[in-house]
Amino acid sequence: MSERTKKLLLVGGFILSVFLIAFVLYKLFFKGIVPEASVEPTVEAPGELPTSGEGAPGVTTEEPTGTTGLQEADEVAHGGLTQTVELTTGAVYNAVLSGDGSSINYYNASDGRFYTINADGEVVALSDKQFPEAENVEWNKDSEKALIEFPDGSNIIYDFSAEKQVTLPNHWEDFDFSPTSDEIIGKSVALDESNRFLVIASDDGSQVQAIAELGENEDKVDINWSPNDQVVAFANTASSSSSGVDRHVIYPVGKNQENYKGLVVEGLNFDSLWSPNGKQLLYSVAGDYSDNKPLLWIVDATASTMGDNRSSLGLNTWVDKCSWSSASTVYCAVPIDLPANAGLQRSLYQDLPDALYKLDLTSNSARLIAIPEEETSMSDLWVSDDESMLYFTNTSGQLELLKLK
Repeated sequence: MSERTKKLLLVGGFILSVFLIAFVLYKLFFKGIVPEASVEPTVEAPGELPTSGEGAPGVTTEEPTGTTGLQEADEVAHGGLTQTVELTTGAVYNAVLSGDGSSINYYNASDGRFYTINADGEVVALSDKQFPEAENVEWNKDSEKALIEFPDGSNIIYDFSAEKQVTLPNHWEDFDFSPTSDEIIGKSVALDESNRFLVIASDDGSQVQAIAELGENEDKVDINWSPNDQVVAFANTASSSSSGVDRHVIYPVGKNQENYKGLVVEGLNFDSLWSPNGKQLLYSVAGDYSDNKPLLWIVDATASTMGDNRSSLGLNTWVDKCSWSSASTVYCAVPIDLPANAGLQRSLYQDLPDALYKLDLTSNSARLIAIPEEETSMSDLWVSDDESMLYFTNTSGQLELLKLK
C-alpha cells in the first residue's frame, strides 16, 4: 500500500469518526429534550343517538361540562348558559299549555284558583271560583276543562269556558280525558276487589261502562289514553317467570278489549309519554345496563306496530321531564350529574340541576340546547306551538320561561 493511500484512509476514517461521534451526541443530549408532537384525541361527531337491539341497549355518556370563569348567558337558547324569566313569585301546580298554543295555565294552591299567563306575561284568572286543596288535576285537550281530585275523595269536572261543574263518584280515581275531550277514563275502586274496574264515561258523568277488570292489580295499571284512541292504559301484570331480572312485559289495554301485543321493556319503573299522533311511545326505565339510572327509549306503538323498532335514546332522564313539540321532536330536561341507582330512588335526586336537550327522531340525533343560567331542576315542560318558548317549573315550583328562538 502506498504512502498516499494510507494518508487518504486516515483522513477518511477521521471524517467518519467525527460524524459518528456527532450522531451519538445528538441522540444522547439533543433528541431527548425535543418535545414530541402532541396527538389530538379522536372526537366522535356530536349528537348521534345509539340504537339498540332487543338485549343490548346503547347508553350515551356525554354530559354537559361545567363552565369556568365568567360566561355571559344568552337570551335565546344556543347550546350554552341561557337566561330564564320567572313568571310567578310562588309555587304553581299542574301547569299545561293552553288551547291557544302560547299561553300557560296553572293552579295556585295559595288561593285555590286557576290562572293563565298569556304571551305578554299577563296573569289572568280563569275563573273567580276557588278550588281549595285540589290534589290532582287533569286537563282536557284544549285546556278548557279540568278534572280535579280532592283529598277527601271528591272529584269534579269544571268547564272554565262555560263556568259549569260536574260531580263524579267518590270511589273513582286516577283520571284522564279522551283525545277528543268528550269522554273520561278512571278507576272505579270499590272495597271489594272483585268489583274494581277501569271505567269510561261521558265528560258529564253519564254513559258509564266498565272496560276491564282490575281486581287486585289496580296499582299495576297506569292510565294513559293514546292520541289515536287505540290504547287507554298499560298493565304491568306479567308474571315474574315470563321475564328476567331487567326484562318485563307491559300489556297495552284497549277500550274495546283488544288483544294487543305486549311491550318488552328493559328495566324497572316504566313510565311513558305518547307522541302527538299516537304512533310512537317514549318511555323511561332503569336497569343494570344503565347503572340503574333512568334511560329513555322509543318504540312504535300503534295496533299493528306495537313493540316494533325499539331503541335506546341514550339520555339518562325520566320521561315526565320531556315534552313533545311535534311527531318527531322532543325536548327533555336531563340531570347534569346523575349518580348510579338514581332510577330506583328518584326522590333523593329529583332536585338535581338539569340541562335541556332537543331530540330529533327523524335524523336520530340529540343536541344540547340550553343550560339555565341559575342552576335548577326542570319539570312540567311545555313547548309553545311555534316552538319559540319553553315553559317549566323550577326547583322551588315557580313557573319559568326559556326562549328557544
